[in-house]
Amino acid sequence: MGRENVDVDNLQITGAKPSGGPEASLSVHDEVIIVVNQAYGPDGDNIVGISDVTFDGYPAVTLLVRADGREEQVHLSPIHGDRRKVGMEGLPEGTKCELLCPVSHKPLPKVGRIGDSEAEYCAIYLTPKLDEGSMIYVSDTWDHHHSRIVDNNEMISMWVAAEIGDEV
Repeated sequence: MGRENVDVDNLQITGAKPSGGPEASLSVHDEVIIVVNQAYGPDGDNIVGISDVTFDGYPAVTLLVRADGREEQVHLSPIHGDRRKVGMEGLPEGTKCELLCPVSHKPLPKVGRIGDSEAEYCAIYLTPKLDEGSMIYVSDTWDHHHSRIVDNNEMISMWVAAEIGDEV
């Protein structure tokens, strides 16, 4: 797998590497690339691989997104730190979105704000048990490239792209 699409400048591996194996929710490739193999909505519905969209051969993580009077599926790269996505083309950067499970159509659970950003985070579960200690935190703001992966109550990685104007 190439690293050309991964925002390595803003991706930090912050904790112990997740355990691998065919049934693992997360896997590590090339010692720095974290791939989400399993993800679940608020009712335990699988949201990985529900479409034929792939990124570097890995099935997409799919969300249902409502924003600006539109509702459609958005397919996210499962590679943490990869900005690629398919869906909602043309949505203006900074648009607040409602994030839902594409299967149940229920809203993703709110995690809240982190730091002083206006973005709120929503939870995608890494296990069908819906364990709050194993989640992906995704921003509800379009093109706000900040997310976190927590597994077994330990932050595994953090992707925080620099805000425009915050660069020194």
